[in-house]
Amino acid sequence: MRPGPRNLITDVPGLKVGNAQDPAVRTGTSVLLGERAFVAAVSVMGGSPGTRETDLLAPDKVVQEVEALVLSGGSVYGLDAVGGVVDGLRAMGRGFPVHGLFVPVVPGAIIFDLANGGEKGWQTSPYPALGRAALAAAAQDFAIGSAGAGFGATTKNLKGGLGSASAVLSSGVTVGALVAVNPLGSVIVGDGPQFWAAPWEMDGEFGAQGVAHRYPADEEVRPGKALREATTIAIVATDARLTQAQAQRVATAAHDGMARAIVPSHTPFDGDLVFAASTGARELEFGDADVFTIGHAAATVLARAIARGVHAATSFPGDLQPSWSSRYGG
Repeated sequence: MRPGPRNLITDVPGLKVGNAQDPAVRTGTSVLLGERAFVAAVSVMGGSPGTRETDLLAPDKVVQEVEALVLSGGSVYGLDAVGGVVDGLRAMGRGFPVHGLFVPVVPGAIIFDLANGGEKGWQTSPYPALGRAALAAAAQDFAIGSAGAGFGATTKNLKGGLGSASAVLSSGVTVGALVAVNPLGSVIVGDGPQFWAAPWEMDGEFGAQGVAHRYPADEEVRPGKALREATTIAIVATDARLTQAQAQRVATAAHDGMARAIVPSHTPFDGDLVFAASTGARELEFGDADVFTIGHAAATVLARAIARGVHAATSFPGDLQPSWSSRYGG
């Protein structure tokens, strides 16, 4: 297993990501777009999720494929970003046809970034426009760190961010992750600078700090920011052909990566959620054994993406938390 050429989720052929952000509001939106509709599923393990259209992703529901997936800041307001993406896709002629209309199915999830110091006194929600702008920006290359849905993200003690990573398996299958890192917990061990995800780092992708010399097993963790002001939301994707039920198992397995990279994770006050996407370009060679391998890869890639998002975050005037690079020297 090795990183793909970009070390981004867009190493999965047929996928693009678009980011849009509003520096004054300190928020943003990210969109995962496929060349064509793709299989998607979801697994929610946090206690405070904020979502749109996720019920449609259950394997027993009629909808089996979606046009795009959306990650956004803005808490409940950020769900409006999905509407902007839907409008943009309809204008592109994407979606299933109904009586002369195109109806794009676009699930989405949000993080809480309303208490990060940005200007939140808008009269008109900025999120529909952010969603449409993110869709228009979709490309294979995109920024991580203080970008898109991670622009206004925070963690227990450092700025959060938008992270991504990829891995190419020996079979040729590619697995990637995209994540908005905004947890109640911490991504660094103790006072840092080592990341909890360090054992899974590849090619010094988040600073090559190595593993911590001591792990605080006896620590009684306490929140570093207010309750209900957190959530980490992610997408893991592969070009392997998965059914919706198999994709859901991959999304569930990927939560292991969140737990490896954020301590604690899946709390009652985080809305931790993972979407899984399958473009279906590669047939499974060994059936369920391949799903087993892809699930493990998804967890590993997600852990790496979480650390990369925080490592790449940058500082701005008025920040309420330091970035990893400003505290530990880049």
